[in-house]
Amino acid sequence: PETIRLTNLGELIAGSPVNLERAAAIDGRNSGHMVQGHVDNVGEIIETWPDKESLFFKVKVPKELMKYIVPKGFIAIDGTSLTVCETNVAENWFTFMLVEYTQSHVIIPQKKAGEKLNIEVDVLSKYVARSIEGVTDRLDKIEEVLGMGSSATPG
Repeated sequence: PETIRLTNLGELIAGSPVNLERAAAIDGRNSGHMVQGHVDNVGEIIETWPDKESLFFKVKVPKELMKYIVPKGFIAIDGTSLTVCETNVAENWFTFMLVEYTQSHVIIPQKKAGEKLNIEVDVLSKYVARSIEGVTDRLDKIEEVLGMGSSATPG
């Protein structure tokens, strides 16, 4: 049930292309992107445009994912690990681009505006966010005890 709820698989029909990649060996070369294969949610393609041999995509995602998406960070789109180009947190979108080689080896270029993409955000950013939330919760409690809460004025 979770896979159908969080991915675009429920919209596929028999014969729809999907991207499948083998897992990298743990002792193999790693280019810095750590993809688990666990889809967090779907995004919707807002627009696409070419730039010389590259193809750019602008994707809208649920607001709760944007805190994990940063420029030059990585993101997995339909199982392909890519680099984020731009982000707009206020409007909940980000861009990525595909170089010519990648365009010919994945299914993403076949998709058009309005179509859904499976999104997996950076797991390291999730760990950082969780750690910071724990610290900020503790700081808020300390400030409350000391009378330094957000409503307290210095002086």
